This record gives sequence, structure tokens and C-alpha cells, in this order.
Amino acid sequence: MPEQPMELDPQMTAVLDATREQQGLETRQQAAEWLLRRRIRRGAQGLTGRGRALYEVKGENR
Repeated sequence: MPEQPMELDPQMTAVLDATREQQGLETRQQAAEWLLRRRIRRGAQGLTGRGRALYEVKGENR
């Protein structure tokens, strides 16, 4: 499937360039993929509850 270029507004370009510089990536496409993977990882953590603190549930009978 041929790749189609995305049209980016100035704000998205700035975000991708900042991410690219911070993460040491070469292209905006790599920065976009990095951001997407980060979002997927965080979403999965939210679904699984990983990284959340666990607290004892105290009922009336205790």
C-alpha cells in the first residue's frame, strides 16, 4: 500500500519536532510512531490496572 503524506498544521509540526529532538529520532514519522506507541502503552496500562496502587477494602464485618 503506498504511503500518503499527511498534511500537518504548524502546531502538530512543532509537537513532532519537539518529540523528535527529545527522543533523538531522525524523522517526524518516527516521532509520530513513538507518540502513538506511547499512547497505546498508557491506554493498555489503564485497562489492566497496572501501575495502580492497591488498597485493602474494609467492610462493616471486620
